[in-house]
Amino acid sequence: MTNSLVSGTIASQPLPPWTQMACQLSPEASQQKESWRIAALNGDRKAQKRYKSLIAENARQLQECRSQNWPRNQAIWLRLYPCDLRPGGLDEIMDRIVNKGYNQVYVEVFYDSQVLLPQAENNTPWQSVVKSPGLERADLLAQAIQTGRDRGLKVYAWLFTMNFGYAYAQRPDRQSVLARNGLGQDNLAALYNGTAEEEVPKGDSGKAFIDPYNLQAREDYNKLVQAVVKRKPDGLLFDYVRYPRSTGEASVATKVQELWLYSEATQQVLYQRAMNNKGLALIRRFLNQGYITVADLAQVDEMYPEEGEPLWQGRNLDLTKNLLSPQERQPILQQELWELSVAHAAQGVLDFLASAKSPAQQQGIPTGAVFFPGGNRAIGQGGYDSRIQPWDRFPAAMEWHPMVYKACNDTSCILEDLQRVISLAPSGTQINPALAGDWGISVSNRPPLELQMQAIRQFAPQIDTVSHFAFSWQEPELDRERKFCQIN
Repeated sequence: MTNSLVSGTIASQPLPPWTQMACQLSPEASQQKESWRIAALNGDRKAQKRYKSLIAENARQLQECRSQNWPRNQAIWLRLYPCDLRPGGLDEIMDRIVNKGYNQVYVEVFYDSQVLLPQAENNTPWQSVVKSPGLERADLLAQAIQTGRDRGLKVYAWLFTMNFGYAYAQRPDRQSVLARNGLGQDNLAALYNGTAEEEVPKGDSGKAFIDPYNLQAREDYNKLVQAVVKRKPDGLLFDYVRYPRSTGEASVATKVQELWLYSEATQQVLYQRAMNNKGLALIRRFLNQGYITVADLAQVDEMYPEEGEPLWQGRNLDLTKNLLSPQERQPILQQELWELSVAHAAQGVLDFLASAKSPAQQQGIPTGAVFFPGGNRAIGQGGYDSRIQPWDRFPAAMEWHPMVYKACNDTSCILEDLQRVISLAPSGTQINPALAGDWGISVSNRPPLELQMQAIRQFAPQIDTVSHFAFSWQEPELDRERKFCQIN
């Protein structure tokens, strides 16, 4: 047991249930490896040799074990801190990940207006995570990739996408880049508008979303992705591929002013979707007023008498509509303008994702998109989830990472979300569900990870990659120490 990875058949003595999960290293073997690591760090040459050998041995064992056990790939989400640059810091983290039976790790590379790039090589608009004097060239991402690979781990880079962060939103030279609603507010202003600070949804205060049609946004993000791709991770995962979720009743968008369509680039592209003058005039009026009237139709007909029906992309010409009265045409056209507006918002997300993944795609690096299964729902009579996350139209060649995080004390709601993703995914799409929780204990009304895993295996045995959010949940003490320590 001291040098073996635990699978269902290897364990010779009964262990607590949560250590019987496939490919986890026994507590005794984990402690022995940690002892060698510490001794090696203190300069013991014999220990250094033994530790290096043990890492390679565990890597081989892990690969063999995962190939024989479900899931074939088990991943964990990880945020790094400057203190992880301390000698042996990344070794300790990656060892713990391997010990738990994981063979993939998703390292957070862009979040909260920070990037995991060395200051000396950071040409993006965001600050580097590592800002300490003397560490301008320290490449925490490159080191993490290498340290993980030494242990047989595939290391993915995990990036926020349309959420550029609070600090970015404060830049005077980037105000035109932000997504705006019908009141001209970016999502931070909308969040705090008329809301007591203590009522602001937890975790939302630092999120600042951009206009996906804005070329400056695409250029800024492209620089970041190119820098990440240069470090050759095993894959890139794009998170926050959506608009913000509005609060209260606005969490369901039912009118155009609640959509994030009012920044300049988004409006210009929307206007370009008009296919004749009548179409353009009605799009403008609908966007400005939130509706069109019978009088608007009469005025537009009078302005452009030579044109027939108002046209825009996606609108089918129906000659019978010319026979309808303005009173009959008004509700039809208003509904079609609403559908055009929602489709335009959704297309912006898809176009930004296509642009974002391009540098990785050109280098043959796999990409994936992270999403909430409920982010694309139509709700009620003509309403939509305000996130407008059209994940069912994400490229089937990308990995799909649905966050099946729902909490209902059992696994029923998790499987319900997963079933929806499976039903909407094109044939052949690689679906890699992300679970939230910890081994052996329930967390926030979610069952232990092993129970969630068992339910997914029974429900969808074709799935062969599952990820767990997050390392910090499983190792809270280590995470706290790493987060707040002083590196120099």
